[in-house]
Amino acid sequence: MLVEKNVPLQPYNTFSIVARAHTLVRVLQEADVRAVLADPELGPAPKFVLGGGSNIVLTGDVRPVVLKVEIPGRRLVGETPKAWIVEAGAGENWHDFVSWTLDQGWPGLENMALIPGTMGAAPVQNIGAYGVELQDRFESLDAIDLETGRAFTLDAAQCGFAYRDSVFKHVADGRAPGFGLAGRALITRVRLALPKAWRPVLGYLDLERRMAETGIVKPTPRQIYDWVCEIRRAKLPDPAVIGNAGSFFKNPTVTAEQCADIIAREPRIVHYQLADGTVKLAAGWLIDACGWKGKSIGQAGVYEKQALVLVNRGGGEQGATGGEVMTLAKAIQTSVYERFGIRLEPEPVVV
Repeated sequence: MLVEKNVPLQPYNTFSIVARAHTLVRVLQEADVRAVLADPELGPAPKFVLGGGSNIVLTGDVRPVVLKVEIPGRRLVGETPKAWIVEAGAGENWHDFVSWTLDQGWPGLENMALIPGTMGAAPVQNIGAYGVELQDRFESLDAIDLETGRAFTLDAAQCGFAYRDSVFKHVADGRAPGFGLAGRALITRVRLALPKAWRPVLGYLDLERRMAETGIVKPTPRQIYDWVCEIRRAKLPDPAVIGNAGSFFKNPTVTAEQCADIIAREPRIVHYQLADGTVKLAAGWLIDACGWKGKSIGQAGVYEKQALVLVNRGGGEQGATGGEVMTLAKAIQTSVYERFGIRLEPEPVVV
């Protein structure tokens, strides 16, 4: 167990916000978690689990003990007539894992290429892109209870997956006993089921455009992977160059009647029909329609190429603060609500 004090967190959050951890523990194996819990000083202290830092906004120094998850490893752990079961340590980089599965001949994650973050964070957010979500490929995960030190395993149903949501984002209360693992669980390993009877998922406009441009009507998994990488690189800033947390707001879902009302006023609104009859609206389009693209508050700004992304326009100690980011986010939420009657919900965790 490696314990560090007064650790700068700017390198560990993709927004590149300046903050420090009073105490940081690097978790390389499950035993490190149990060692923390058994420690007379660290055990009783509040904990904060940190993965790749790609989905957080730091609004100040972090006083809880930061558990920096760096558990490595990826392997094929099983096979069924329908799927390959692959496992990764929670510290593995998500995009590198996607690339590795394709190299092994196990497709199914190509639509989620280039999503930033680690494997352990993927179930928390139920990450997704271009028509595929983690829950579509999920098999099970291992985790440790940060109160008891007990190891446990959850399947998809027990994870309570929803759009950019899971049991790991909710706190248990009396109204839903047992539901809610926010702040209580540290994910150690994740297993996915990758389908042997692979079928492409091509329902998004950007992918349809690539098919039309290339004339490829039956793309391979590798071609879809390459398209998604090209599309994301063209639209989204590289966190290594411009600090950001990717898509800052969830795409809101409305009823068919609500969508029809909005279309009557805004015929060009980007929307997607869902299987349950509801309609998903493009949050980036809503923000752009309110005139926010390219605007800033302090050093926090709205990315010029994609209004769904908030960026850190400064560098080093002169960069955006978490307070500036959240002030900008709240101003955007107010604008969208006043014009469309829709409340945008942020994706990142605010610390």
